[in-house]
Amino acid sequence: MRSTVVIKGNKSGMSIYLDPEAPFEQILMDIEKKFRESAKFWGSVQMALSLEGRALTPNEEYQIVNAIMESSQVEILCLIDQDGEQIRRCEKALNEKLMELSSQTGQFYKGDLQRGDSLESEASIVIIGDVHHGARVTAKGNIIILGELKGSVFAGAAGNADAVVVALDMAPIQIRIGEHSSRVGEKSKRLGRGPMIASVTDGSICTKAIKKSFLNMFEFK
Repeated sequence: MRSTVVIKGNKSGMSIYLDPEAPFEQILMDIEKKFRESAKFWGSVQMALSLEGRALTPNEEYQIVNAIMESSQVEILCLIDQDGEQIRRCEKALNEKLMELSSQTGQFYKGDLQRGDSLESEASIVIIGDVHHGARVTAKGNIIILGELKGSVFAGAAGNADAVVVALDMAPIQIRIGEHSSRVGEKSKRLGRGPMIASVTDGSICTKAIKKSFLNMFEFK
């Protein structure tokens, strides 16, 4: 019996070859089985993923990433597109989107925030780095941390309950959005594996995993 799924490591992380003829439901079951059986081999790791062998819809890609993360301790940080031209288009569109965000609605901060540091923004802010225990970030808009969040954040500081907090690794002391606050504790317990988003739902702050490529948060045309 031939294998419908072949897993191999590469310099970018992990690639999975998918049988182009097998039913997708069978491929999904085989992925879950392989990663359950090899969970100890992979251990707790974060990596990028490329999918080869067949064309997939965004929903199918999402199901595969979800199956891997639920069957093992592997955290898929992003999907790598094998189409070089599409990668270039995505990078161009992402850069344009970030420039638009910087000039119109927010700002960027590059570097880590250490204990005692405080950063404030009159709009949204993107932090390229980590927010360590004892550091604080306040913004009237969204707070996006391309790194680890272990300190305290206050988004929607002007009373905007629609603001969000995003971090690639979320273990904060406190999250506050608008008038709503959620104190996690002094030990900065992780709220989930991989990228997370915090928002106000039904009057309280809720967090959930972002289990798709981070680039999918932007519209590419």
